[in-house]
Amino acid sequence: MASLNKVMIIGNLGKDPETRTLQSGMTVTSITVATNESYTDRNGNKVDQTEWHNVELWDNLSKIASQYLRKGSPVYIEGKIKTDSWEDNGVKKYITKIRALSLQLLGGRGEGGSTYVSEAEAPKVASKGTADVSSSNSATDDLPF
Repeated sequence: MASLNKVMIIGNLGKDPETRTLQSGMTVTSITVATNESYTDRNGNKVDQTEWHNVELWDNLSKIASQYLRKGSPVYIEGKIKTDSWEDNGVKKYITKIRALSLQLLGGRGEGGSTYVSEAEAPKVASKGTADVSSSNSATDDLPF
């Protein structure tokens, strides 16, 4: 039987991205994304519920995230669930996170742009340095308004 490990979330960053460089030279950026849900309970009270997601972005997606994302930035992320474990003072601990495979910056251009970047496309976008990562083949980019 085939299996599928896929996650899609839309939310806002809870804090600025944290980027680190590994000994191998690869970069990894960690972000925390909040998703919100509202519902009405049995008593008619509105209940807001926030879920926090730990997300890791690697290599070129990492560079894009660290350059364009800030606390509060709206994002759409596709990825897969990954659980890491380690031992601390003889106690086995676990953390579940999302390994991002694609990233879409939501909002207007001044708020981080609205562009979709996958791991395969990230090398092209990251090589532009500080260039705008918004879609360059959009016909609306040349309009004066």
